[in-house]
Amino acid sequence: MSRAFVKGGDAIAEAAIRAGCRFFAGYPITPQNEIPEYFAKHLPEAGGSFVQGESETASINMVFGASLSGTRCMTSSSSCGISLKSEGFSYLAAARLPSVICSVQRGGPGYGSIKPAQSDYLQATKAAGNGGFKMIVFAPSTVQETIDHIYEAFDYADKYRNPTMVLLDGVISTMMEPVVFPEPLTEEQVQAIKDSKTWALNGKKAGDKKKLITGGATEQSNMECAEMYEYWAEHETRAEEYLVEDAEFILTAYGTTARVARAVVDTLRKEGIRAGLIRPILVNPFPYKSFAKLDYSKVKCVIDLEMTIPAQMIEDVKLGVLGKAPIRTVLRSCGEVMTDDFALGGVKKIIEEY
Repeated sequence: MSRAFVKGGDAIAEAAIRAGCRFFAGYPITPQNEIPEYFAKHLPEAGGSFVQGESETASINMVFGASLSGTRCMTSSSSCGISLKSEGFSYLAAARLPSVICSVQRGGPGYGSIKPAQSDYLQATKAAGNGGFKMIVFAPSTVQETIDHIYEAFDYADKYRNPTMVLLDGVISTMMEPVVFPEPLTEEQVQAIKDSKTWALNGKKAGDKKKLITGGATEQSNMECAEMYEYWAEHETRAEEYLVEDAEFILTAYGTTARVARAVVDTLRKEGIRAGLIRPILVNPFPYKSFAKLDYSKVKCVIDLEMTIPAQMIEDVKLGVLGKAPIRTVLRSCGEVMTDDFALGGVKKIIEEY
């Protein structure tokens, strides 16, 4: 283990390299430029390849090719750049090719604002590309958690042969925090992971069986993926449940906003108000069970905090609450960052109504 004080974007790239990523292709866009910049300098030092494609479309198709060979590979972008890569994500899912996608959200829609936001939740969890495919989507709230999730994302991608996304915003990507990096995989371990992918197109030898990977889905392959998604919903959900046992007011948020929401809960508790927090750590599959098991004889209101207008995660929150309690929102948008004072003021206004 090694301690460091690093910027989020640098931490993402370093964690990926340590996790065995040996190919990265991307294209510049704020606020995630530190990620490809770090890869450009340090990935070749680890024996990997960095490519700045001529476009987002070119970059994601390069990732497709790298994954075909069994190489751990990754791309990153922000909002409108992620949209340009969405067709490639769909092809990766159709071909069952593991890869890691880092989406750093900025304000929107359109080119919006280059400042941090949470305006791509629906894109990440409901419509990352055509065809109705799904991805496991991590939503870290600290730089340390981002590092840990990058490691996990590569493992999940390989385990399920599916693209996996790490969803964050420009606050986490550009802030600096003290972190601990896990020890890097050895080259022997990296090669062993690649060799274990018996499906990969890594050069036919005499006597090898013919391998075929296509980007076209069939009804049978869609049925198999549907079973996989159902398995995720049952076995791969993850959430932090903070002081919810006796809570009358449940705050819910993810990523950077969840840090603020937790501080609000602590402040309210000191004032004698029973508040709690449900923070989805994976936003897909969504932790509906965390909401379903709440004691609604106590819960007066569920308050959704997001850095997007209109709210997006609220659609999943509604499916978790199922009308058992009113749901209200405290929102910011277009790069106006959710602060402790803004969130506390908004939440208190809602609480006064109950």
